[in-house]
Amino acid sequence: MSDDGPIHGCLQRWHQHLRGELDGGLDAILHPDVTFLSPIVFTPQEGREITKLYLTAAGGTLGGDDGDGSSGDGSDAGSGAFRYIKEIAQGHHAMLEFETSIDGKYVNGVDILTCDDDGAITEMKVMIRPLQAIDLVHGQMKAMLERLSG
Repeated sequence: MSDDGPIHGCLQRWHQHLRGELDGGLDAILHPDVTFLSPIVFTPQEGREITKLYLTAAGGTLGGDDGDGSSGDGSDAGSGAFRYIKEIAQGHHAMLEFETSIDGKYVNGVDILTCDDDGAITEMKVMIRPLQAIDLVHGQMKAMLERLSG
């Protein structure tokens, strides 16, 4: 662990996961008792399995007009693909600002991550703006969750 805290290793593995390069995928980075706070659902979602379901649905929804939700590295700037545009990290916490477009509509948001001393994500909160984007993401996430759960 560096003096900057375990979040830096956690973020490195998060970006590896988004590129499809993390052995074990989400199981390797999510704490078994992770809490997921969605912009779409009022109640916190508790546990690794439900969090994986929401993150899979989000990847399918927020991938953007030109992306698949797996870029996450700032590439394809100017396209509709999901990409992180800012990152703030210290100690056990990080804020990653993202943007994408869905059906030609701009979506901007943040992922707020908290990790434990081992770098496992213990909490993830997603916030989205503007209101038009929230409405669009809500409808698409609902449909995606129904497909994944069905």
